[in-house]
Amino acid sequence: MNRNVWLLFFCQSLNNTSTIAFVSMSALIGHAIAADKSLATLPYALQMLATMCASIPAAMIFTRLGRKTGFLLGALASFVGTVVCGIAVWRGDFTLFCIGSFGCGLGFGLGQHYRFAAAEVAQPLLRPRAIALVMAGGVLAALVGPELVIRTKEIAGPLLFVGTYAILAVLPLISMVLLVITELPPPPPSVTSPTPLGVIMARPGFVTAAVAGLVAYGSMNLIMTSTPLQMMFCGFGVNDSTGVIRAHALFMFAPGFVTGRVIQRYGTHRVILAGGLLTLGCVALSFTGSTLATFMGALMVLGLGWNLMFVGATNLLATAHSSAEKMRAQGANDFIVFGTVAITSFSSGAIHEHYGWESLNLAVVLPICVALALVTWHRVHAARTVLA
Repeated sequence: MNRNVWLLFFCQSLNNTSTIAFVSMSALIGHAIAADKSLATLPYALQMLATMCASIPAAMIFTRLGRKTGFLLGALASFVGTVVCGIAVWRGDFTLFCIGSFGCGLGFGLGQHYRFAAAEVAQPLLRPRAIALVMAGGVLAALVGPELVIRTKEIAGPLLFVGTYAILAVLPLISMVLLVITELPPPPPSVTSPTPLGVIMARPGFVTAAVAGLVAYGSMNLIMTSTPLQMMFCGFGVNDSTGVIRAHALFMFAPGFVTGRVIQRYGTHRVILAGGLLTLGCVALSFTGSTLATFMGALMVLGLGWNLMFVGATNLLATAHSSAEKMRAQGANDFIVFGTVAITSFSSGAIHEHYGWESLNLAVVLPICVALALVTWHRVHAARTVLA
């Protein structure tokens, strides 16, 4: 891996550190300051909604201004959003907290393209490994994010988490420094007769990649978002739920150091299928009890399943478009994926509040089965196309 891939790795780490810390705190803060407790996960849902909303503008920004300028704008949005969130927690203002969360989501949405930028700066044969490596930047985030929450949640005295947001505001500033020294490709040349987006999105490879990606992220997010709340209802404290989120995040990102090699050896479709089966395994574990070990084990399996499905889906997407089509294809894909994440974030708290933990877990079974069937079909379809 070249120097630029490693710089993107660290930028991704900083981006994910803020997000993982936010996951560890968001539902608890929302539950504490929201008048309607069913809205506890609304701030995180708005963050994911903003991530979805950033997808299409991101494609235009990267096309016209280039990757570097786009990522710098994303880091700036993260900084402003984090500062607003800190002020909101200090004031106990739920509405302002939601506004700040939206700003953080805009930065996170632009930062999601780090994985695509890695594919552009790596040699063609190393693209699966470059994508997986940059996504593995979440390993540092998994270690630092929850620990940062634990150690800083009380540094502002009785105003829990205010100090945490003050520390988190520094991270996007560090990203800006790293981006300045990163060599990224210039904006692509303009195309006089671009392929219609509908044609790109109708391709079997795009459909399969988008469905696998949205099911991977949506299923993981639906369960993960409400896990701190469920653990609180079972008598566990902030440190316990934060530790579970840390383990979950490690299993989301640590496999990225080898996922690319696994894809090269066993193929993209098999890796996605394995990830889907592991996610179903998480659901099964969730029904075995309410101990700390149960929560820990289920979320670790969920993280590994997400990694295999999402990295596989990202690699599959790269085969469904040309170089000239990449920005629009990537923007459309992330709009679909993070639109689903936004929906699951909105619904997670409500499903948990009104139907319970078991129903929340069962809600992911049918989408996973649909995704597995589609990936299996595409594998057969791709093989027949090659033989033809």
